[in-house]
Amino acid sequence: MASLQIIIFDVCGTACALHRSAVREFLPLPRLWRPPALPRPVAGFFNLAGDAVPVLRLDVLFGLQKGQDDPEADLYRHLILLGNGGTAGLSALLVDRVLDVATVNTTQLSDVRQTETLNGCVEAEVTWGNRLVHLLSADRILLAEEQQALTELGRQAQNRLDEWAVPA
Repeated sequence: MASLQIIIFDVCGTACALHRSAVREFLPLPRLWRPPALPRPVAGFFNLAGDAVPVLRLDVLFGLQKGQDDPEADLYRHLILLGNGGTAGLSALLVDRVLDVATVNTTQLSDVRQTETLNGCVEAEVTWGNRLVHLLSADRILLAEEQQALTELGRQAQNRLDEWAVPA
């Protein structure tokens, strides 16, 4: 039987997961900088070894209601850094908490039709403990137009970061 590793995380009480192969690493929430006029789904950017990495708010993208903002809750939030290999095209997802790295049998997955979720971003569901987990496709979280806009915002943020770089 085939199995796969998934990263399970929580967003406003909703359990979601990503394929382990789509995740580079997870990080504690660093200080983000937020240029003026960013779209609401973009939490801001952080500097990763000289690269401006955009951070997406899944709660906003998925229309999930969050309680009042609690600054202390940010101490426990995580970033899931997407991508493998170099830093080009990196982005991160802001989640409430990474819960587990689990191995699931592919027979445990229930397919979800692409037409039932926006852009087909939920590709399957699986039961983890007593919770239903939505397995997301990292490539389909954003619409093509949103990805283009995020790429342009990232380019602008990188230009700004480069202006402050100290020549070697």
